[in-house]
Amino acid sequence: MLSAEQNARPPKPSYGKNIAYGVLALAVVAATSIAGQIATYPNIAGWYAGLTKPAFNPPNWVFAPVWTALYVLMAFAFWRVLRLPASAQRTAAIVLFLIQLVLNAAWSWMFFAAHSPLLGLINIVAQWLFIVATISAFRKVDAVAALCLVPLAAWVAFAFLLNSAVWWLNG
Repeated sequence: MLSAEQNARPPKPSYGKNIAYGVLALAVVAATSIAGQIATYPNIAGWYAGLTKPAFNPPNWVFAPVWTALYVLMAFAFWRVLRLPASAQRTAAIVLFLIQLVLNAAWSWMFFAAHSPLLGLINIVAQWLFIVATISAFRKVDAVAALCLVPLAAWVAFAFLLNSAVWWLNG
């Protein structure tokens, strides 16, 4: 049985802080997306188009709406965690989230800009592990935020299979 203290809800931040946290969450996630796009888009028509891809490779148009939805979910999850009162668990969750974002953007630079499916593969393993660790850390502070990252973990697991196949077929 939970004590009254454990059962109490933490105070909600003010309206202004909610807005500020929302802007911060959107800005950080959007910056990650833009950093990845800078490396990706110039390499799609040339280098990527010339790679042999597995039969399960989605058409190129699928990636933008999927990633847009995932980035929206990531920003929402991050906003929910940012709004929580300061604690060691919240800080750990934020650090893990930011690390997985850095790995997210870095993957595009390693795979597309460096023209290296192998570097992308190395990155995506670490990225997925940090996503899972982030989900676990988010679950300790906000279950909804954790659930918002489950589609990301699933998509990055699929991306691992796709990246592995591209590396295998072109290595």
